[in-house]
Amino acid sequence: MDGHDRTALILIDMINTYGHDDAELLVPSVAKAIPALRRLLERARAAEAPVIYVNDNFGEWRSHHGELLDTALAGPHSDLVKPLRPDDASLFVVKARHSIFYETPLNYLLGRQGVGHVVLCGQVTEQCVLYSALDAHIRHLRVTVPEDAVAHIHADLAHAALRMMRRNMNAEIRLADEITF
Repeated sequence: MDGHDRTALILIDMINTYGHDDAELLVPSVAKAIPALRRLLERARAAEAPVIYVNDNFGEWRSHHGELLDTALAGPHSDLVKPLRPDDASLFVVKARHSIFYETPLNYLLGRQGVGHVVLCGQVTEQCVLYSALDAHIRHLRVTVPEDAVAHIHADLAHAALRMMRRNMNAEIRLADEITF
């Protein structure tokens, strides 16, 4: 493909041990989002679209993505991680803050992959997904957020965040099954 016309699926913070504050509020929402996330992941892989995991390292600065995955799979909520495991073609970016772009090589990676459209899914809708959508928008990327493939801590804030993404960032808010790669 020429230019930046590819679509990438970006899974935000889905390699997770859920050993953090508010996890008890987040876990039920993550469990509800897993089926839509799996379908998105399967379609992106079938289309050979870039699949990029952007994940917090939870302050473990000596770890790499394999260690983060192993730790999450050994944790009490491995059932939320196993269905979304990265495959050998998946790309992985470690982040330290809310936005997937803040101090990461993601923007460079997207450019090298010819990506002009990002599908942001994962967690948390009213935090990392919202801030990442803003940062994608200011980088002139098209943004789509599948509302059934994002998880929240507070439903009211998640609904407001989705409205903000649509209104202020021109994000397409769709169901996962409406998204093509």
